[in-house]
Amino acid sequence: MTPDEFRRHAHELVEWMAGYMENVENFPVKSSAVPGEIFKKIPDSPPLHSEPFNSLMRDFDEIIIPGITHWQNPNFFAYFPANISPPSILAEMLIATLGAQCMIWETSPAAAELEEKMMIWLRDMIGLPSGFEGVIEDSASTATLAAILTARERITNFSINNEGAEHAGTLKVYCSDQTHSSVEKAVKICGIGRRNLVKISVKEDFSMDPEKLKEAIIHDKKCGHIPCCVVATIGTTGTTAVDPLRAIGEVCRENDVWLHVDAAMAGTALILPEFQWMLDGREFIDSFVFNPHKWMFTNFDCTAYFVKDARALIKTFEVLPEYLKTRTRGKVNDYRDWGVPLGRRFRALKLWYVIRSYGTEGLRDKVRYHISIAAQLSEMISRETDFEILAPVIISLVCFRYNPAGNNEDKTNALNEKLNHLLNDSGKLYLSHTVLNGKYTLRMVTAQANVTLEHVEKAWDLIKKTARSIKP
Repeated sequence: MTPDEFRRHAHELVEWMAGYMENVENFPVKSSAVPGEIFKKIPDSPPLHSEPFNSLMRDFDEIIIPGITHWQNPNFFAYFPANISPPSILAEMLIATLGAQCMIWETSPAAAELEEKMMIWLRDMIGLPSGFEGVIEDSASTATLAAILTARERITNFSINNEGAEHAGTLKVYCSDQTHSSVEKAVKICGIGRRNLVKISVKEDFSMDPEKLKEAIIHDKKCGHIPCCVVATIGTTGTTAVDPLRAIGEVCRENDVWLHVDAAMAGTALILPEFQWMLDGREFIDSFVFNPHKWMFTNFDCTAYFVKDARALIKTFEVLPEYLKTRTRGKVNDYRDWGVPLGRRFRALKLWYVIRSYGTEGLRDKVRYHISIAAQLSEMISRETDFEILAPVIISLVCFRYNPAGNNEDKTNALNEKLNHLLNDSGKLYLSHTVLNGKYTLRMVTAQANVTLEHVEKAWDLIKKTARSIKP
C-alpha cells in the first residue's frame, strides 16, 4: 500500500468510524450469530495474492459486523462498561502509527515519562495517598496477579523467586465470595494454589465480613500456614458492593498481610468527592487497581495499578539481561520491571488525550449522570409490585428480578432466565445476570458512555412488557 493509497483509505475509515459512532444505536445490541457461523464464512486458506482494500472492507461489513456485539450501543446494559471516546480513539490511531515499543525509558523516553505523569494525575484524581506510584497494565487481572506475586515474595523474603516454592510453606490468600474470578486465576498461576484461596463470607450488603476474615487468618496461623494477601473490592462484579477497607486494613496490619484493592470498575467513581467514603482506610492499602478502560472513556486496554512500595514490585519482576542494560538505569522508570510483560504499548497517550479533552469536571459530570440514572431506575423498579431490587444500588448498577405472586423460587429463577434470553435475543438491549442468595438476578449497568435516562426508560418499558407477556 503506497502512502497515497494509505491516505485515501485512512480517510475512508475515519468516515466509517464517525458514521459508526453516530449510528451505533441502530445496530442490534447483541449479535445473533450462532456458533461457527462467522468461521464458515472465512476461507479455509489465505489468499496467494494481494486483495484490494475495498474487498477487505466489504467483508468487514458483511462478515464481521454481523458477528459483533456493540458495546458502545447506549442500550448495552450488560457486564460492565467498556467505554471509548473520540479523543481516545484519535490517540489510539497515533499510538498505532508510532508503533513504539515502550518497554524501557530508552526505547521511548516520552512514553515512560508521560506514563509516570499520568499515573500521578490519576492517583491524585481518585484520592490515593501521595506516596503511591503507578504503572499502566493491560487489565485488572494482570495487575491483581502482580499484586499477589509481590505479596508472595514479600512474605517469603523473595525466596520463591530465587529458590522455588518447595520450602516456602503454605501461603494463604483471602477474598470475599463476591470477589472477581481473576483472584482465583492468579493464585493458580502464581503457584499458591486454588485450595489456598480462602473465600470469606459476606454481610447482607454483599461486602466482606471483616470479623470472618480475622477468624480465618487466626485459624490459618494456628495451623502453621502463612497469610500472604487479602484482596478487598471496591465494586464487586455481581453487585458493586464495597468492602470496608478500614476494618479489613486493620486486620491486615495486625497480621502483616498485604492488602490489595480491586476497584476495576467502581474506582472511577472515586473522582467524585461524594464517593471518597469508599476509600476510607486508604492508609492500609499496599496495592490498588482500577480500569480507565471501563468507566473513564479510554479505549481498552488501560489499567491503572498503584503500589505503596514500588521497590517490592520491581524486585519481584526485574530481570536484567545484557541487551536491556542502559546508562539510565536507576535514574528513570523502566516499566518492563513493573509487571509481567516485557513489551508495552504507549497507552499513556490515551489517558492524556481523554483527561485533557474532558477535564476533571467533565469526567465528573458524566460519571455523576450515570450514577443518577441508576438511582432513578431503582425508583422505577421499586414502584412495581411484581419486580424487586436484590442488592443495594451504590453506583451505576441495579440488580433486580421479576417476581410475580404465586411462584416458588425455582419457577421464579427459570422465569427470569427466560426473560433475560428473550430480551437479549431481541437485539433491542443487552443485560447480564448473576445469582444472589440462590436467586437468578438481572444486572443492568447504566454507565455506557452515551447512555441517557431516555434509553433506560425505554429499556425498562420493554423489560416490563416482555416479563408480563411470558406465560407461566
